[in-house]
Formats: sequence, structure tokens, C-alpha cells
Amino acid sequence: MNPLNSRDSGRYAGSDRALSPTAGVGTGFGQWMALIAALLGWMFDGAEMGVFSMVGRAAIQDLLSGPAGAASVTEKQVGLFFGVVLAVFLVGAATGGVLFGWLGDRIGRVRAMSLSVLTYALFTGLCGFAQTPLQLGVLRFIAALGMGGEWSLGVALVMEVWPNRSRALMAGLIGAAANMGYLLVGVIGIGLTAILSQCETWLGGLGLPDETVKMLVANKGWRLMMMLGTLPAGLTFFFRIFVPESAKWELERGRGSTSNWVTSDLLGVLVGAIGPCLIVWVWADERVNLVGRVSGTVIGLAIAMAGYIYPAWRFLQRTFAESSVANNETGRTIRRMFLGACLSGIALIGTWGSTQWSVTWAGQLTQKVNPKDPTVQTQVEGSLETTSFIASLVPTWFKEAIRKNPREYTQMATALGAVLGTILAALLGDWLGRRISYCVLCLLSIVSVLWFYQCHSAFGEQFLVAAFVLGACTASFYGWLPLYLPELFSTKVRATGQGFSFNFGRILAAIGTLQVGSLLTLVDHHQTYAGLKGGYPVACSYVCCVYIAGMLLIWLAPETKGKPLPE
Repeated sequence: MNPLNSRDSGRYAGSDRALSPTAGVGTGFGQWMALIAALLGWMFDGAEMGVFSMVGRAAIQDLLSGPAGAASVTEKQVGLFFGVVLAVFLVGAATGGVLFGWLGDRIGRVRAMSLSVLTYALFTGLCGFAQTPLQLGVLRFIAALGMGGEWSLGVALVMEVWPNRSRALMAGLIGAAANMGYLLVGVIGIGLTAILSQCETWLGGLGLPDETVKMLVANKGWRLMMMLGTLPAGLTFFFRIFVPESAKWELERGRGSTSNWVTSDLLGVLVGAIGPCLIVWVWADERVNLVGRVSGTVIGLAIAMAGYIYPAWRFLQRTFAESSVANNETGRTIRRMFLGACLSGIALIGTWGSTQWSVTWAGQLTQKVNPKDPTVQTQVEGSLETTSFIASLVPTWFKEAIRKNPREYTQMATALGAVLGTILAALLGDWLGRRISYCVLCLLSIVSVLWFYQCHSAFGEQFLVAAFVLGACTASFYGWLPLYLPELFSTKVRATGQGFSFNFGRILAAIGTLQVGSLLTLVDHHQTYAGLKGGYPVACSYVCCVYIAGMLLIWLAPETKGKPLPE
């Protein structure tokens, strides 16, 4: 055990102070190390999510093209497979959130975080060796297991070691750190593009076969970008050496409550993962009709809910086996897990069904005309802004830079907006209250999505300004959720409860993402539908209607402003 962990354990276990309202709040070095570790973890989480948004289109084109070349691949095929891989990633993140959340409540926040970071770092790197979309999807699923777990574990750790008055700021930093990861990917992407030709020379100098070198640098070097994802593996050593365990968790372990987590209960998670996999299959297979897809979605959600909730339900049953409040406590916790999942799901559907496609859309708007795909040819005609008020204020050198790297600058714009939005959202939640602020964020998100997709049809400076606003509004929930979800659950079940809430929401987001991919196969990119522009704009604009449900659902949630974390 880490000596810091032992010191914290001894300080709290068995003392009267352990039962005080401030028990478990860290001090000095331990607090800052926990915060730094969590922020780095979330930053690389964001990079893990953002890397596929940026290189996924090139990766799918590369893996689908085969000997015939990329000219034989249509935008509809790319959109469908892109959506499927995103959905598989979200399913993996949902499963990992439950799995590693359970592990964090069982063996401690820090140990579980180390394992989660190691998982997503190694398997993201392996994605660079994928040869088919299926292989890429499987590797992304495993990488997502770790990414989903790190989010819930980091939130639990930071919220438990920092005092209540700091929760809003901590929540904002959590969301900002993840979006700094998106920004980091954009910067690295620009740098890699600039030195890609040199990379080919360097790799050849290492003695690699010419065929391997060409594979690594093909399609804008997407494989190299994936391989860089192994870098966060070094964080695991930082976690184990410098980061102290949560004293609140140590207190629960001293009381013996952590022993109520039983390994055999994880079979429920394994069974639960079958549900979202079924959902992905019925929406990805074009042979399944609408009735089959709806039925498969309902069945899949039922399986996932039952499987993912099973470990927490069994733990609560054991914990309160001899208590008169057993049924009330168990029922309240389960209800809050489902409520948190719905609130998270709405935010995640909005982001993954709209903002995550902005980079892909920017790439399509600026790609070269493909004469074998008339749909793409019609879409890209006149796709660059030539005159606008904003453009007149931008230096010529910057205009040239963004036109050479449209995907990277689009991702950087949304990430910068998201950094600002997450911090402001957390502070807004602390100022207006949790419910009113969530409602305001939903309204702003609807406006930003419609403005971005329906008022812009060409890439340029004005497009990037709209992308900044889009990121600020739709990603703002990731500052609000780390503030609110920990307030719903007691220490003994916090990592599992918020892990389920946030990550089961990813299953709902996977369904929304699949809808975008399916819509792209049904609509023409040069047509309008009910007054909405076709292609990515119409698909993403329809998805943003989910925020209306969020504006209604939030009033069923408890208001927790000004209350301490439940013990």
C-alpha cells in the first residue's frame, strides 16, 4: 500500500473526527496530488475521445477502401461506419464506468484509476494496427472500458478530498481538463500533418519495410495519432507513488462496508454488456427493419439496465441486510442512479449526436471533389468562405493555416469553447441552483446546434466561431454533471452510483449516435427536409431535440445546492 494511503487511513480510522461532517477532506499535498492526477487523467480521457472524432473519417475511409482506393467509398458508408464505431466506443465506456466504478468502491479510487488509465492508453495505441473496421471497433471498445472508469473514479476522489465549498470550482476544472484533451489532439494533429513527410523518412531510417511505413503515414497519419495514445500509460506510476487514497473511502473500508462488494456480482455487468451490443447490431445492420430496430433497442436497454444495476443492488442489499431502512435506502439509490443516467444521457446524446460530428463535417466540406460520388461533389462546391465580416478581421497567414487543417482547427475551436463552457456551467449551477442551470444549458445548446448546422454551409473563420459557441454550450454539461452526480450518492456507493449514472447515459448516447449514421444513409446531402439542410446538418439538428426532454426531466430531480456530500 502507498505510505500516503496508510498515513491518511491512520489519521481517520477509529477516531471521533472520522464521524464529523468534514471527515475525509484532504489537506495540503494530498489534495493537490489528487487534483493534479485527476486533471491529467481527464485530459487524456478527452484526448482519447477526441482523437477518433478527428481521425475517424480518414481511418474508416482507409479501412474500407482496400485495393480499389478511397474513391470507391461513399460518404454514406463512411458516416454509417463512423457512427457504429462511435456507438461501440460509448458502449465500452458505459461498461467500463460500471466495472471500474465497482472496482473503485471495492479496492480504492487510486488503484482502480491506475488500472483504468493503463487500459485505455494501451488499447488506444493498438488501434493504430487495426486492419478492418471490426478490429478497430473491438479495440476502441476495450480502450473505452478504461476511459469510462477513469471519469467516475476521478470525480469521486476529487470531490471526497476537497471541501464542500470548492465543489463548483472542482467540477468546472473536471470538465475543462477533459476538453483540454480535445484541444491537445488538435494541436498534435496540426504538428503531425506538418512533419508527416519527415516521419516517413524517420520511420524508413528505423529499418521498417516500405509497405509498413506507407501504411503508417497514409490518410493523414491516423495510425500514428492512435499510437500516440499510449503516452498516458506513464500516469499509472504517478498515481501509485504520489496520490493518496480518499480518506472517506479508507473510513468505509475500516468499517468493513467495502467487503460487501462481491466479485461474482460482476457477471451482471457482463450480461448487461450484451444489451447495448444488441442495440448497435440492429442499427448497424441494414437488413433489420424499423420494427426490429425498435424492438432490439427496447430489449437491449432492459438487459443493460438489469445487468449494470445488479452489482449495486446486491451491495446495497448486503449493506442494509439487518437495517430497518434497507428498502428505502436501496430504492432511493437505485432511483437516483436511473435519474442521473437520464440527465447524463440527454447531455451525451446532444454532444455525440451533434458536436462530435462537427469535425467530420468540416472535413467533408473541404475535401477534394470525388467524381465517382455525385453526393459528395454537390456538397463541396463552394465549400470555403471567401468573404465575411469576421474573415476581414483575420490575418492572411491564419486563413491559410485553417484551410490546410480544417478538422484540427474545428476540433480546437469546439474544445476551447468547451473549456470555457464547463467552468461557467459549474459556477452557474452553484449560483442559480442545479435545476435552473441545467434547464438554461439545454436551451442554449438547442440554439447553438441549430445556428452551427443550419446557418453555415462553408468552412472558414465564421464556421470556427460557430464551432466555438457550439462547444461552449453543448459541452457545458460536463462541468454541471461532476458537480451534481456526487451529491446524489453516499460515500460507500458514490463511485458506482455516479459511474452508472454518467456511463449508462453513454448507452443512450450510442443510440443517438447511431441515429445520425442511419439518417445519413437516408437523406441526400443537397436536399432540404422540413426546412433543414440535408446531410450532417439535418441529422444533427434533429438530434438536438433531445434537450427539450432534459428541460422537463430536470424538475423531477432533487435540488442539492448548498448541501454537503452525503456521508
